[in-house]
Amino acid sequence: MFRAALLVAVFAGGFGLAASAALAEDIVPGLWRIISRTETGGVIGPPHESSRCITAEEAQDVAATFAPPAGAANSSCAPVEHTLSGQKLTWRMTCRGQTDMEQTGEFTFDSPRHYTATMQTRAAVSGKTMIDSQDIIEGQWVSECR
Repeated sequence: MFRAALLVAVFAGGFGLAASAALAEDIVPGLWRIISRTETGGVIGPPHESSRCITAEEAQDVAATFAPPAGAANSSCAPVEHTLSGQKLTWRMTCRGQTDMEQTGEFTFDSPRHYTATMQTRAAVSGKTMIDSQDIIEGQWVSECR
């Protein structure tokens, strides 16, 4: 139960995803289809499909849009470190406390209407590993938001 709640908290923040104008022209605002798969212990789970409307403001700030806000329950988190270089956004977040967590991500915006990403999450409570997983993500522009 705790693991599921932690995953929801981590990924809700991670997908609610910080940015720079360097990529603003490369991301098209609109409705995006997102397909993600989680790999845990060498096993890749079934694809999960969702959608998200990215506003013009969010498209202009990809670091703020695709890097997670720092935060974990009962833990102190360092500011999110992110680097935006060309068409690649990488970020790292670490938290220490009741839950020790490290999350890293790499997003490659290979066209104005498509990106791929991987996110690695490791979390431990009282030294016991609760999460050690990788998410493989693909985003595809679908249409204007309605």
